[in-house]
Amino acid sequence: MPAPDGLEVLRRITADPALRDVRVVMLTTFELDEYVFEALHAGASGFLLKDAEPTALLDAVRVVADGGSLLAPSVTRRVIEHFVHTQDTAQPHPRIGDLTAREREVVAWVATGRSNKEIADELVVSPDTVRTHVSRAMLKLGARDRAQLVVFAIRSGLQP
Repeated sequence: MPAPDGLEVLRRITADPALRDVRVVMLTTFELDEYVFEALHAGASGFLLKDAEPTALLDAVRVVADGGSLLAPSVTRRVIEHFVHTQDTAQPHPRIGDLTAREREVVAWVATGRSNKEIADELVVSPDTVRTHVSRAMLKLGARDRAQLVVFAIRSGLQP
């Protein structure tokens, strides 16, 4: 992509209050860790490689449009490995203390990649209760979507 690059376009979209509800799926040929992490940090809701099957791209758009997040499987594996290895240098989100104990617990479960239903089953609550905790945590932390919430959780060292 000619200047500006995709990351700069993403930053402009996420910085514009008029585009607050826009969700972005990054589609790239670059599977570089720095690019993936920067895209997630900047607010990407999805990240796929350009060699993804058309159905995978369509699924990603649907998931992201529905408020979820989606990463290419190879990217997910590397993101988890990266954050597991950097756990000792966790830098908590400055507003992580604003979360209730239950919200922190739910956010930690979100970071494991589980769905609201799976988290609800684990905590013996309803999926609607989980959805409420996720929404409140996103609001308190200023997360655009679940992908950014996962980044915040991992960087803050939250674990279920």
